[in-house]
Amino acid sequence: MAALYSTSSCFCGSLGSYPVHKSVKLGHGKVRDSGFYFPHRFQCATPKLHVQAKALSVDGLPEIMDSSLVVCFGEMLIDFVPTISGLSLAEAPAFKKAPGGAPANVAVGIARLGGSSAFIGKVGEDEFGYMLADILKENNVNNEGMRFDPGARTALAFVTLRSDGEREFMFYRNPSADMLLQENELDFDLITKATIFHYGSISLITEPCKSAHIAAAKVAKDAGVVLSYDPNLRLPLWPSAESARKGILSIWDTADIIKEFSGKVKGLKVEAVDTTGAGDAFVAGTLSQLASDLSLIQDEDRLRNALKFSNVCGALTVTERGAIPALPTREAVVNALLKTVA
Repeated sequence: MAALYSTSSCFCGSLGSYPVHKSVKLGHGKVRDSGFYFPHRFQCATPKLHVQAKALSVDGLPEIMDSSLVVCFGEMLIDFVPTISGLSLAEAPAFKKAPGGAPANVAVGIARLGGSSAFIGKVGEDEFGYMLADILKENNVNNEGMRFDPGARTALAFVTLRSDGEREFMFYRNPSADMLLQENELDFDLITKATIFHYGSISLITEPCKSAHIAAAKVAKDAGVVLSYDPNLRLPLWPSAESARKGILSIWDTADIIKEFSGKVKGLKVEAVDTTGAGDAFVAGTLSQLASDLSLIQDEDRLRNALKFSNVCGALTVTERGAIPALPTREAVVNALLKTVA
C-alpha cells in the first residue's frame, strides 16, 4: 500500500542546494506546508480574476464555476508501459501504449476535473501525432495550439516499472517533433486568454523549442497571466546534470507558482500499480482550483482542502497503468474524499 502526500519533488537531490521553502509570505498572511511554492504575489494577474468560486458544503472544496483557462505548454508523447511490473525493458513480454507527456497530462487532468484547459506543443505528422490530438479533443482539451511536423516523429518513451511501482525511462527523440516547435508557430491569442500558463523544463533543453518556450512565457507574463512551473527533471534528456541545473533554474524567478518539496497534508492509501502521471494529477488538481479562485492561496485552511483534493487526484492515478488513461474525474475524487471522512 502507498500513501501519497503533497511532497512532490522538483530536483530529487540532483540539482544542487536550491533552498526548500517551508512557507511563503503572501501579503499579510502565510501559507505553510504546501506542495507548491508561490514566489510572488499575483499582482500582475489580479485583473484576470473575474469570478470567485463557491465552496462545496460537503468538503470545503471550491466548485468549478467558471471557464478560467489553463494553457499547458510542452511535450506530448506516447508512453509504452510494461504489462508486468518489476521487469527490465528487455524482459517485459509486452507493453501497453498510453498517451503522456507531463504538460499534456496536466491539461487532460484539469479537463477531467471539470476545468477549462488547452495544450500547446508539437507532434509528428504521423499516426501517433494524430492519435494524441484526437485524445485531447476527446477529453475536452482545446488542441488548437498543436502543430504537426512533417519531418520528425512523435516522441516515444519506454517506461520500466519496478516492483515498487516506480519508473525508469528510455526516450526516443533524436530529434522528436516536440523539440522542433518554433516561436512563429505559437498561438499567442490562446496564451493571452489564459488565467494560468503552465509548463515544465523539458522544453528548455534544445532549440528551437527553448526559444519558443521563453517567448510564450514572456507573452503570458506581459498579459497578466499567472505562470506555473513544474521543474520536471529527466536527467537522461539533458547533456549533463550541471546543464540541467542551470537550465531549470534559468527561468525560476519568472514563475508565480512552482511545484517543489514542502510539508504534508493527509494522504490516501492505495495499491500503487504505476506512478506515471501521479505528480501531474496533483498539479492538475491544484491548478484547476487556483484557476477558479487564486485567492485560496491566502487562506491556509482552504489551501489545505485544495491540496487534499490534489493528493487524492494523484493517489487515484497510481492505481492504473499509464498517465492519461488513469487520470480521475472530479466525481471520482470527491467520492474518494467522502470515504476518507465517512
